[in-house]
Amino acid sequence: MTAVLGPTNTGKTHLAVERMLGHRTGVIGLPLRLLAREIYDRVVAQKGAGAVALVTGEEKIVPKRPNYFVCTVEAMPLTWRADFLAVDEIQLCADPERGHVFTDRLLHARGEHETMFLGASTMKPIIRSLLPEAEFIERPRFSILSYGGEKKLSRLPRRSAIVAFSAKDVYALAELMRRQRGGAAVIMGALSPRTRNAQVALYQAGEVDYLIATDAIGMGLNMDVDHVAFADLRKFDGVGHRELYPAELGQIAGRAGRHMNDGTFGTTGGAGPIGDEMVELVENHRFSRVRRLNWRNGDLNFRSAPALLASLRQPAPREDLSLMREADDSMALQILMADSFVRDAVHSPAMVRLLWDVCRIPDFAKTMPEAHHRLLNRVFRFLCGDDGKVPADWIDRHITRLNRTDGDIDTLAGRIAHVRTWTYISHQAEWLDDARHWQERARGVEDALSDALHAALTQRFVDRRTAALYRGLNERRDLLAAVTGEGEVLVEGQYVGRLTGLKYEPDAAADLAEGRALRTAANRVLAREIARRAAKLAAAERDAISWQEDDTLWWEGAPVARLGQGTHALDPRVALLPFDHLDGPLRERARHHLQSWLRAHVRAKLSPLMRLREASFEGAARGLVFQLLEGLGVLPRQQVADLLAGLTGQDRAKLHRLGVRLGYRDIFLSALLRPARLLLRNRLWRLMHPDTDHPALPEPGRVSYPLSADLSADEAAYDHLGAFAYRSVGAFAVRVDIFDRLAQLAHAADKAGPFEASHEMLSLLGRGREGLDMVLGDLGYGGDGDLEARRYRLRRRGRKSKSRQGKQKNLNGGGANQSEKQKTNQNPSASPFADLRQLLRRK
Repeated sequence: MTAVLGPTNTGKTHLAVERMLGHRTGVIGLPLRLLAREIYDRVVAQKGAGAVALVTGEEKIVPKRPNYFVCTVEAMPLTWRADFLAVDEIQLCADPERGHVFTDRLLHARGEHETMFLGASTMKPIIRSLLPEAEFIERPRFSILSYGGEKKLSRLPRRSAIVAFSAKDVYALAELMRRQRGGAAVIMGALSPRTRNAQVALYQAGEVDYLIATDAIGMGLNMDVDHVAFADLRKFDGVGHRELYPAELGQIAGRAGRHMNDGTFGTTGGAGPIGDEMVELVENHRFSRVRRLNWRNGDLNFRSAPALLASLRQPAPREDLSLMREADDSMALQILMADSFVRDAVHSPAMVRLLWDVCRIPDFAKTMPEAHHRLLNRVFRFLCGDDGKVPADWIDRHITRLNRTDGDIDTLAGRIAHVRTWTYISHQAEWLDDARHWQERARGVEDALSDALHAALTQRFVDRRTAALYRGLNERRDLLAAVTGEGEVLVEGQYVGRLTGLKYEPDAAADLAEGRALRTAANRVLAREIARRAAKLAAAERDAISWQEDDTLWWEGAPVARLGQGTHALDPRVALLPFDHLDGPLRERARHHLQSWLRAHVRAKLSPLMRLREASFEGAARGLVFQLLEGLGVLPRQQVADLLAGLTGQDRAKLHRLGVRLGYRDIFLSALLRPARLLLRNRLWRLMHPDTDHPALPEPGRVSYPLSADLSADEAAYDHLGAFAYRSVGAFAVRVDIFDRLAQLAHAADKAGPFEASHEMLSLLGRGREGLDMVLGDLGYGGDGDLEARRYRLRRRGRKSKSRQGKQKNLNGGGANQSEKQKTNQNPSASPFADLRQLLRRK
């Protein structure tokens, strides 16, 4: 019998495994299911799966003829005689909850040829007292453990474990580390082994550099931790809050520095410094010896339930053994014995033993003892039934209710705790009809919930991008940056922003404390990429650039320039948008190319207007063309009445060949009234009148549309003629070529006397007889009688058309039959000989 004692990182567990494998058969008891699984995998790798059994309260893998059992201490098969037996972390004999189990193994568990107890040196005096025949091996720590003082969270070194003593504090610290250092892995006793393994793997793989844990980290978890920082020096031990004992602090701090690597410990998060005396004890591994072990009678009396309770309460046989406080299983036994059905059922030693087995079902959830006791009562009642089995449908309902992977971290952890209870029940083969099925079912649900919990922890507490960036910063090297083909900007392989066109848009979540180094790395690659793209833009094909509705020029799916008012309506100004990393000659080169593109675009789309611009005219015709160009191919006739009067026959013929229509009310180029050209003309008009609110352009192909009631008559006339090439008529506007065509039809019909609205007129306008009546009234034609049979005639001089009063005085006076020199506030003549009279007067 050997006691191998020493602080953490002395290789005690490794020694025990090697000694066990040197024997033909062996059993090793470990304090945690997670650690048992780790040792099991190691032994399987050396001896094969058929030679090794894994037995815990919630998991059993037992081949037909195993040579080695790897177990939790509570699940050790004491009746199986093995050549070698070992118990790890034997100092847990003093634990108030589990100590009686470890004490029982210390006193009674033996190997046929070799027995080994592993633990802290504080156990040496009491082991010598209890087991005088034991030999002792003191193992020194492989590395040095030293005090590193108090540090802020933001100043903790990489590969640090931060220890807190409540789930609330663990979550708060993990959230803070996610923001400051890219995240942390989380280790708590409430996590399932699968989740803890996944979190440990996350840390061990270097995806995060920090670990937030409860004191569960101090028990056999082997990780590459260089520094342990205590966020608190007090803990709740089930009774009240108290200061950490030196041995507890040393056990946790000892996780720093594995094998030959030195480690440090300290405090953080406002815990305050550790006292000098405590530091000396921890650094030198000198702790008070364990004076008493928790004990409970292992030789239980099953003759009756009262006898069982009495044997559980039997006093300790020695002074250095202390009867443990009331445990969960003995408390459950008392509660169930208060039920008359249970009292009547335990009429034999076998039934008392069955009741005790039921009471030992663990309460992993530890939320409401009453609910757990009700569950135990129900299980016992089932086992007392005719078939002595727990019904499958009852188990199925409970497990199905837990088989959900939605919810937050606490919800998932709670479901895992509850399903672990069902996993334990499923391993009581004699209680179930198909134990293997329920074992697999419960294990599958636990695995699914564990994976979901790991994903939830990672999503909430790990920012892989930030973590990767900090690794590069901590290694004090230039960060690697690149731009993908999709425009994603990556630093150290992590997304930090997007380059769209020539504009870099940083990701809002990439705002790091060390943002300067990040920006330096990103800027280095951005400067090169933006220069390359600007050069590409400066040589872009015509189809690669587009003019958007918001008056910006787009290239490769992103805006690159904004248009503004130029020196002429046909030549808007191009201003490149402000881009970082783009200035000097390359910026001007790109702007010049966009300006050239815009001129070519306007020339191609408004070719009729460009041909007019390039034609040679003199005198009045030259002035008329100038104003027509300023009006983008449309202007009211009365605005150029004097110039029209000065046109020669040759001028009129030349204007006609160039597509200029000298209409009754408006001068316009008919070819500009196609939808695509009207759209471009409207955009150019907007740029020339930036301070004017413009209504939306009518749908393509519309010959008329209703006007907004908010516009005055003058505003309607100005905006709709200038911006859209539509003439306002009362409550609606008519495209200038349609208005002119109606004027022609009315003039031709009027030559034969009073006329009715023709089908051609109605079809051309498309607004019914009422709308046509308004247009004809605006042209100076009036009539009496019912609208359906109304006959129109041109009103003579001196008469005023009701429809022409008020609204149309400014821009709608003076048509082809009116004097060109009359002022807009005069009532124009309705005589068709007005033009002739004017010409004679000039002569």
